[in-house]
Amino acid sequence: MLMIPASRANVYTGSPLDRCSGQRDDEGFIAAALADEAALFVPVWRSRSLMLGVEQGRPEAVLLSRGGAEAVRMAGGPWAFLGLWDQRPVFAVDCSHADDPLPLLPEGMGSFSDLRGVAGLLPEGEASVLAHARGLMHWRVKHRYCGVCGSTTEPRSAGNALQCTGCGAQHFPRTDPAVIMLVVRGDACLLGHSHRFPNVTMYSTLAGFVEPGESFEEAVRREVMEEAGIQVGHVSYHSSQPWPFPASIMIGFHAEGLSEEITIDPEELKDARWFTRDELRRHQELGFSLPRADSIARRLIEDWLSA
Repeated sequence: MLMIPASRANVYTGSPLDRCSGQRDDEGFIAAALADEAALFVPVWRSRSLMLGVEQGRPEAVLLSRGGAEAVRMAGGPWAFLGLWDQRPVFAVDCSHADDPLPLLPEGMGSFSDLRGVAGLLPEGEASVLAHARGLMHWRVKHRYCGVCGSTTEPRSAGNALQCTGCGAQHFPRTDPAVIMLVVRGDACLLGHSHRFPNVTMYSTLAGFVEPGESFEEAVRREVMEEAGIQVGHVSYHSSQPWPFPASIMIGFHAEGLSEEITIDPEELKDARWFTRDELRRHQELGFSLPRADSIARRLIEDWLSA
């Protein structure tokens, strides 16, 4: 039975925030938090996060003080309460309406960058907070109208819920579960190369979204069969990773391959192969690359190699 524990936490996990979900509807608590001189604000611009040191390879999140965020807040974009960080209120605020958001900020505040490119380099906890803000603001920007009747929606629960002004329907942030799995057979594992990979030499674990009425284990077996024609037996949970790009969570598994002959779905994969442990350890010498070190796909591979 394939049971390989996670060797360490995944990137975007380990949030330092107390989300205080029971106090989001307390208007007095939220008003006091907004007025707190110690409050911090996480700006999001068109799904990008504000950071310093990105070009130098030493990124760090920029969280604005209440005064520093005043211009962004007064511009009228969506905002939401994220929680308390060491008893300091933390809010996300979106400034995507501005063509250039930097003039709204104090000087020297860095630049807006794609979180995915540097998440593994950020100080502990920061990637989780930036991902939280990014995912929630993306949802707020994209769900201004009710999916039931088409009327406009208004924020509730300090920006963590929406209510329709027409039919009264309540809407909550959506998270789409996706399974990601390393299929193992003997001393080899199954990796594929997708048409969508920007890295033309990269081979990674298979993955796919969970369908309605389907368990995670069933989704693993279905996706592997659909994409590579491999039958899967035992499926064991490894770990999960929030993936707000835009609104997913990756649930990671190791899975037992019962068959060997690969039949790829050409619409999903360009290639798929069985790789031995030795080949994975010599991947640079052999001319192929593995997923980024901060990805759950890489974690699934590395933990199997170390097992």
